[in-house]
Amino acid sequence: MFHIPTLTTKTILLSLATLVFISNSVFLDHNVLAQQPMTLASAISQKPADQKSSSTQIYDFTMDDIDGKPRSLDEFKGKVVLVVNTASFCGNTPQYEGLQILYEQYRDQGFTILAFPANDFGKQEPGDNKEIAEFCYTKYSLEFPLFSKITVLGDDKHPLYRYLTEDTPFTGEIKWNFQKFLIDRSGQVIARYAPKQKPRTPKIVDDIEKALKAS
Repeated sequence: MFHIPTLTTKTILLSLATLVFISNSVFLDHNVLAQQPMTLASAISQKPADQKSSSTQIYDFTMDDIDGKPRSLDEFKGKVVLVVNTASFCGNTPQYEGLQILYEQYRDQGFTILAFPANDFGKQEPGDNKEIAEFCYTKYSLEFPLFSKITVLGDDKHPLYRYLTEDTPFTGEIKWNFQKFLIDRSGQVIARYAPKQKPRTPKIVDDIEKALKAS
């Protein structure tokens, strides 16, 4: 008779301990389950730090023309555009002639050329805007838009060329004078051509004609 109450007490205590353990386990599992969806949602919503989302186009830039007057590139929206960094004293300078012929040939179809003089390579554009304009208009009778001298390379690179060389499918620093970018009517950069590739080569002409017909 002496051992029965003791056994009963132990049994009751053991049952209570088991009940407490089960309750705590259920509570813990419930908390874990409640937290899991929050952790998952947080992981999905985070983007890599280096991920870029930009809708920039050349139309977003305003550039000074060769006379120093601001000119919004938005005015060329809807045209096929060839962007070229130029220089007056380069082995590629005679390409001005081919560029002018291209411009005359296709301008009535909605084509234009934007020339940006730069002194980044071999110091081959040392003059000021007035000297550049006199050279281009006198020697090559240019009719397409000519802009003020800018920098297209390195830390001082103009934002337009930062966009062209870093935020388009054709990344990489400008290699030399007369690098060319072709932009379609919707503002997308669709081709990039090497500095030595002459403006009237079959590849460039074919790309321009396709872009003009794609409207």
